[in-house]
Order: sequence, then C-alpha cells, then structure tokens
Amino acid sequence: MAAPQSFVPQRPSRKSVKRFSLKEAIRTLPLVKRIVADIVRTHAQAAKCRKQVELLDGGKELIQAQKDLDFAVEHLQDFVNELSAVGAELKDFDTGLIDFVGRHDGRDVCLCWKLGEETITHWHELDAGFSGRKPVAGLRER
Repeated sequence: MAAPQSFVPQRPSRKSVKRFSLKEAIRTLPLVKRIVADIVRTHAQAAKCRKQVELLDGGKELIQAQKDLDFAVEHLQDFVNELSAVGAELKDFDTGLIDFVGRHDGRDVCLCWKLGEETITHWHELDAGFSGRKPVAGLRER
C-alpha cells in the first residue's frame, strides 16, 4: 500500500458564505477553539503516520501504519467539515489559523483568529492574508 500523495483533507465548498459580525464570531470561539485544537493535533498525528508509511518497506507494520494514516485523515476531514459547518474557514493546519467572513465599510473581509489567541483581535482584506492583519478597533461593520 502506498502512502497517499497528500493527506490534507479537502476543504468543503460553500455555495453561500456565512457572514459574521465580530460579536457573532467571538461567540463561536469556545466551539471553534476545540475543533481547531483537534485539527492541529490530528494533522500532526497524520504527518507522523505518513512519515512512518514512507519509511516502511512492507509487511504487517506497513499495513498497520497505512491504516493509522487512513484513520487520522478520516478524522481530520471530519473536523474540517465540522469547522466549515460553523462557518469558519481553515487557513493553516499547523498553526490553527482560521478566518470568519465579516464586513468592513460594506465589503467582505476576514475576521482572523489563530489557535492560542484569546479572542479575535484582527481582521484583514480578503486578499491580504495574515500579514495584512489590522486591529479590530478600526473595523467598521456597517
């Protein structure tokens, strides 16, 4: 059994985008924090399993390692789907970076949060990414 080319789950496609006010996004954080922690943990586990599969030449150990990898990837996909159902978009599996779609001056923007942060303190333009983060104090949601 060969290791899959990529063990990163598919991000669910969303036909309609859920838009959050800053307060709504912050209210989801207790649940989002748990899901994202599971994603980061499971992604690390899948990476470890994949390395094991790549190092093994065959036999029962390889079969078990592949089963472990498949199991981790399946659970990772479940967590990504759960996060998507909340309305948040995963940006980075390693750091637990996510975005919520919000509004600023009548246009869509991203309310940005990363695992380990207490609350949502920054936002950025849709095409700016993490490096373009700005404090939410300047957010005008109307």
